[in-house]
Amino acid sequence: MHRTGGTTRDRTARSAADAAPDPDPAARRGWRRWAMDTRPLRRPAYRRLWSSTVVTSVGSQLTAVAVPKQIYDITGSSAWVGYASLAGLVPMVVFALWGGAVADTVDRRKLLLLTNGGIAVTSLLFWLQAATRLDSVGVLMALLAVQQAFFGLNSPARNASIARLVPAEELPAANALGSTVMQTGLVAGPLLAGALIPVIGLPVLYLLDAVALCVTLWAVVRLPALPPQHDGTTRRAGLREVAAGFRYISGHKVLLLSFLADVIAMVCGMPRALFPQLAAETYAPWGEGLALGLLFAAIPVGAVLGGLFSGTFSRARRHGWMVIGSVTAWGAAVAGFGVSRNLWVAVAFLAAGGVADMVSMVFRGAILLSAATDEMRGRMQGVFTVVVAGGPRLADVLHGTAGSAFGPHAAVAGGGLLVVALMLGLAAAVPALRRYRV
Repeated sequence: MHRTGGTTRDRTARSAADAAPDPDPAARRGWRRWAMDTRPLRRPAYRRLWSSTVVTSVGSQLTAVAVPKQIYDITGSSAWVGYASLAGLVPMVVFALWGGAVADTVDRRKLLLLTNGGIAVTSLLFWLQAATRLDSVGVLMALLAVQQAFFGLNSPARNASIARLVPAEELPAANALGSTVMQTGLVAGPLLAGALIPVIGLPVLYLLDAVALCVTLWAVVRLPALPPQHDGTTRRAGLREVAAGFRYISGHKVLLLSFLADVIAMVCGMPRALFPQLAAETYAPWGEGLALGLLFAAIPVGAVLGGLFSGTFSRARRHGWMVIGSVTAWGAAVAGFGVSRNLWVAVAFLAAGGVADMVSMVFRGAILLSAATDEMRGRMQGVFTVVVAGGPRLADVLHGTAGSAFGPHAAVAGGGLLVVALMLGLAAAVPALRRYRV
């Protein structure tokens, strides 16, 4: 991993990571050895960044529920809800790629301040249009596009900053902490939104998200400066820098393989598009609504459980093998779900898949942060954001088509087995991932 010398600038940028001594691993006895690895929280800068995520992970889900609900209330059409999703996806993809290049050329703390401020302003505008009963789908889609553009700029800088706040050996633990919070938000946020909408209405829901974002701004203000770590040459974040990021990936096999592992797992193995059909046909005896809710909640609940017991895996040094094993386990769990006819067995398989997905996220993220130089981390995180957002959407198309052609169970089980075969084949054919260790 690229390290710079002991200049004043570098010491300032790394001061947060050096602020606390590494705890003695032998101090973790009994159940604590298996519980969540909290070493990164001993470092003040990372603790501030993580604490803000605790609040905003739930707040962002309030808006994620409120926007499609408001669009459906206005139009009475699920098609418009789908169009709105596309309106948010396109700018997020474009600005994530560009934002990665920007994050490699400017102080990441300043970029986080700008983008978090932009997201907060759009949340306030969401509140304003709802409070004034504007009832304009066009305005909602435009605000969603702007908000997702800011998110695309924000995410690469935020993720790339983690490697400057904690040492390399704590990156898996830091990723587990962040991923656990985000997955908890995916479970708690929609449940909270569903409970609050009848009580306080959509406008206040938007306002709560805006208030939560103020916590993020406070946390970012207190971060140390995170200037670029390169030779001081002024660079612009244009298409040339974005293209250089893709060339960098192609020239570093372990980075390319980490992205391919995620593509294999999500595109071939994410079965959520078939949840409604399975709930209506196979699991209807348990209640279609209950079945649908359990199917959608099972994977994030499993991921949260995996995060809570991240001490079982966060200290592993063979990151490549952890990715191979977790993606293979994800595929096997999806295949098991595909052949299950009992709702509770199906939910158990999906929850097991969620645990495997958490492990995969943790170590793929650690590889991206440790195997890339700091001047490339922003661009790597930009591509990572696109892959994470785009993979499940491609899976929706693939599984929906396969489910119509072969039936939902065959499509799900076949997808899971395909994940296992492709991941093991990739690991056998290209040894770089197997050999990678921190």
